Amino acid sequence: MNEIAIEAKNLTRKFGELVAVSDVSFAMHYGEILGYLGANGAGKSTTIRMLCGILEPTSGTATVGGFDVNHDPEKIKQTIGYVSQRFGLYADLTVKENLEFYGRVYGLYSDKLKDRIAEIMKITGLVGYQNQMAGNLSGGWKQRLAVASGILHAPRILFLDEPTAGIDPLSRRELWEFLYRLAEDGIALFVTTHYMEEAERCNNVVIMSQGKILRLGRPKDLKAQVKEKVVEVECLPLMKASRVFQGIPGVVGVTVYGTTLHLNVRRDAVIDRLLEETARKKGITIQSMHEISASLEDVFATLQETETVANH
Repeated sequence: MNEIAIEAKNLTRKFGELVAVSDVSFAMHYGEILGYLGANGAGKSTTIRMLCGILEPTSGTATVGGFDVNHDPEKIKQTIGYVSQRFGLYADLTVKENLEFYGRVYGLYSDKLKDRIAEIMKITGLVGYQNQMAGNLSGGWKQRLAVASGILHAPRILFLDEPTAGIDPLSRRELWEFLYRLAEDGIALFVTTHYMEEAERCNNVVIMSQGKILRLGRPKDLKAQVKEKVVEVECLPLMKASRVFQGIPGVVGVTVYGTTLHLNVRRDAVIDRLLEETARKKGITIQSMHEISASLEDVFATLQETETVANH
């Protein structure tokens, strides 16, 4: 993991007066999975389009596979694999026919194409599905086929835009196990996702907001940087409690987390009694309350809260 696969330096893209991506800098290595996190409109897709050589930066630069995005965009396109959330599979073609089509797009023919398809089907677990129509596959198997199509030409860098959106948890886990195998083979995987538990699986994570990088690092290091303590509160009614607890002194932020609330609380604040008194006055029933370790979702929520406050 020593050789750099992607390096961005002050990458910026403007659309008129709108700054979609501002001064983005990071590096990732071969064999690494980089998770790119951010809400809709954070600048993730614009960043990918620039790194893939599709969109020219307004300023700054980046190298992808050793090629400069400003000077060698066509060479970058030949070097990378790209699997979008809505990858263009042909529903009325079989699995094998889809792979044959994309193989020819990548310039593979005859025995070389046949051998590569056989290899890819084995790697992705598609053996036995070759004669099934792509339109009849489940969401998880469609994503496997999409990834298989994206790596037919053996790219060393693979961009995956929300690769597990819309597929069930078991298929999501199986797809991630496959992605790990690709990384072990030395492929650099640039993955955008809004699933926090998926980001935990990445070697490094970039958290974006409003076109800027807020944090970059290993998941465990980012969680260790949370200044506030996290208190998990199980209570009813949940949404009313979320609004009420926002106003308690010492509470920096409140996030709904399944059937509980996560309260980010200043380290020096003692809020247990205040929480209980406020809940009693407002007709809120607290069932349990205890301090927990910060999750990546807590990191994301805290950063978003801080960014919102800073912009107002």
